[in-house]
Parts: sequence; C-alpha cells; structure tokens
Amino acid sequence: MGQFTLLRAPQVANDKLRAWDAADEYLINHVAEHYDAAGRVLLVNDTHGALATVLHARNPVSWGDSVNAFHAARGNRQRNLIDAPLTVVPSTDTPAGGFDLVLIKIPKTTALLEDQLARLRSLISTDTIIIGAGMVKHMQKSAFAAFEQLIGPVSTSLAVKKARLLFAQFDAELKVKPPPATVTYTDPDLGFALENLPNVFSRDRLDHGARFFMTQFSRLPDAHEVIDLGCGNGVLGIYLQTLQAESAVTYIDESFSAVASARRNHQRRFDASSESVPQARFVVENALDQQSDASADLILCNPPFHQQHVVGQQLATALFTDSKRVLRNGGQLWIVANRHLPYPQTLKWLFGHCTAIAGNDKFRILKVVKR
Repeated sequence: MGQFTLLRAPQVANDKLRAWDAADEYLINHVAEHYDAAGRVLLVNDTHGALATVLHARNPVSWGDSVNAFHAARGNRQRNLIDAPLTVVPSTDTPAGGFDLVLIKIPKTTALLEDQLARLRSLISTDTIIIGAGMVKHMQKSAFAAFEQLIGPVSTSLAVKKARLLFAQFDAELKVKPPPATVTYTDPDLGFALENLPNVFSRDRLDHGARFFMTQFSRLPDAHEVIDLGCGNGVLGIYLQTLQAESAVTYIDESFSAVASARRNHQRRFDASSESVPQARFVVENALDQQSDASADLILCNPPFHQQHVVGQQLATALFTDSKRVLRNGGQLWIVANRHLPYPQTLKWLFGHCTAIAGNDKFRILKVVKR
C-alpha cells in the first residue's frame, strides 16, 4: 500500500497521538488482500482521513459528521502529494448511491451509527460488501445490534492488535424500523423545546453542565457580538438571546449534526413567536478558524474534553487560545467545566488571570477578560 505521513486534525502542538489506529490498519490490510479496486467505495466516519489517504486510488466517497475529519483527509492527501479531489458528504446529507464496498469506522455514538445504517440501505444491494471496524474495547453490543437490525446478518473476524472487523450481509427483505431522525424534549428550566439530530451531545436531555451554566446567565455582560463555541444543540446561545434579544450570536461547532440542530432550535424558539427574531449565524468549522481577530464581545463555551474515545484537554486549550485571538479588548470568555479539569491554570497561563464565578459538586463556571 506504500508509506504515508498522516496527521490528526485539528493539529495541536506536540501532539503525540497517531492519526490512525489498529482498526484502520486491519481494515486497510483486509481490503488490500481480498478486494480489487473495481466499484464504488464509501468510507463512513473516517476520523482522521487515514482510509481516504491510503485508499485514494479507489476514489472513495467520505461520509461523516465531523468537518475536522474532512479537513484531516484533505490535508493528509495533500501532504502525501495525492492530487485527486476527495468527495465528502456531511452526515446531514445522504450520499448518492449505489456502492460496492462500504467501510465503516464504528462511532462512539450508537444513534449516529443507527441513522447512518438506516440511510445506507437505499445505497447498497445484496452484492455490496459491508465491513465495520473498531477497537475491541470500544465495540459495544448496541453496535452489533444496529447492524443486525438495520442491515442484516453479522459475523466478526478474529481480533488483531485489539481491533476487530465486523462483516454485514445486506438483507433486502429485512423488516426495518428506522430510528427517529430527531429527538425532541422540553425542559422545564428552559420553557422551550430542543430538537436534536443524531451525534448531538446529551441528545435526549439537557446537559447538566449547561443547566448549571444558565443559572448564572443573569450575571453575563450585555454583549452585541457573541459566539456560542462548540454550540452543540445551541441551547446556551438561544437562552442568552432569550435574555438579550439585541445580541447577535454565531453558533459554531465542528459537527454537522450539532449546527443543524442549533439552527432548528433557534427557529423553533424564535421564528414561531411574536417577538423579533434575534440575529444568528450558524457555522460548521474547527474552533474559531473562520472568525476575525478582535471581533467578539463575549464567548460562551462548554468545552469538550474528548474526541471520539480519546480523552484530553488539547481541544479545550485550542479553543481558549483561539478565543483570546477573537475577543476584543475587554471581551469576556465564560466557560463551564467539570471540576477535575485543570482549566483555571490553562486560562491563567493564556490570559494572566481567571475568576471562578460559581461552582457545585461537579462543575465550575470560569470567566476571563481579555486585557
């Protein structure tokens, strides 16, 4: 297959993590040994573009929920002097079928996998080869059940380097009950409904961190240009605009599902009301890459501390660093985070200070001001 240089996205300083895992290796080697290059290939959830890069000669289509995964795939192909363009399809869209070979990296969120498998049925035939791949410790029983209930009979490989392949045979006669495309709930603390697509964090209930954060929103400064960074379903920005209707909020997340959910929820909250609709923009992007320097008065953030199954604070640190660039002088960054995370030290290092606004037994709310 050749040698390739692969990096993760977003790139962070001194990143010691690889842009592939043993499941990628197992899947690539299996495909090279057993299947020729004929036919259309669909890659699903190619987290850092390893599959799209190594299998570039097969001209695959990449389908997933992370814009960072698409950035990684394109960056790695460019890094390895692969000129062929890569066709990418966000999770909120469905690729144009049909496909002869489908390679699926099993995601952390079963709801996303179920949605993808249900829509995959219209893109394949009984001749399509369907292979899932994942690390054994992360392959939940719910993933096996999703393949069996939505695609057909399943068999598995032996484990190699703690990775395993899953082989599914498409059953066109299978009686399938598609999973709900969205989950909607109304939380009494909010007073408005939230509609969430698959892969949205805390999809079926209000996140406890967000709930605690919003108890302190009366203490937020009046701000015109606001960013809901890592917006998820948009609840923080929407609640702020309920209190400060003059604020213009930019909702940003690297997940297509999240930003689409935020847009739907903003429309649910404001478009059907008699009130004027607050200004809002919805951006699928890594961190604040598309935002100008010194352009925001206030940034709200409930930062992630994991990327798929990898836990760490690199992502949050990158968000805080980007926030310092984008805030105007006097602008404020407010975050909610688990108490055990060392964010106060990181914020003090970046901004020179950090104020604890409130805390409980699980979370704390922190504030910094750009000076």
